[in-house]
Amino acid sequence: MRHWTPETPLSIEMIPDSTVALDDPAAQRRKAFVDAARSAFFAHGYAGTTMSSIASKVGGSKTTLWSYFPSKEDLFEAVVDDIVEQYGQLLSIELPLDEPVQDVLHRFGNLLVTKLTATPILSLYRLVVGEAERFPHLAETFYDRGPRRGKARTAEWVAEKMVRGELRMGDPMRAVQQFTGLCQSGIYQFALLGLPEARDLARLRADVDDAVDTFYRAWKPGD
Repeated sequence: MRHWTPETPLSIEMIPDSTVALDDPAAQRRKAFVDAARSAFFAHGYAGTTMSSIASKVGGSKTTLWSYFPSKEDLFEAVVDDIVEQYGQLLSIELPLDEPVQDVLHRFGNLLVTKLTATPILSLYRLVVGEAERFPHLAETFYDRGPRRGKARTAEWVAEKMVRGELRMGDPMRAVQQFTGLCQSGIYQFALLGLPEARDLARLRADVDDAVDTFYRAWKPGD
């Protein structure tokens, strides 16, 4: 994907990986802190969670916790990274250039909605939205480490499809934002609110089918 070169390249490398290689005991200790922090953040919110409570839950002193995470914000970043790593297949899904646009978008859209409606992702999103006004840096952290990376990678694929004449020329990122917005217009809204309609898997597939159809009608190359 070398043809499209905007002033600020859209690349997954824009967001550095915060994971640090550790020996096994240290990695296990770190994971215990991250798991405890995730439970605490989801149960009590960011403001209602203290480093002392997390250290107490895992066992040990705050000094030990601080040796891994110097601040609560660092710990929150680790929680986000952990969830993205477990549920972020969108960051590594194949986006073949030699396949038709609609086929790739169907596969991408189904994975997108499936992952966005997974409980950990929904819980994280609700947490971030609930705290965004008081702690805007949390929203920035979440968006940079998850959605921004996925959209940047997809925009590179869209840009190349535009260059190849398989989509009409335009702003690749705007196109990606529109497609993901269409995918999230149905069952995702029910899932976000915890409504029973979210369990309708047939509706999920129909939402993605409609999203692909609407998107392609708007972005297909002109005659």
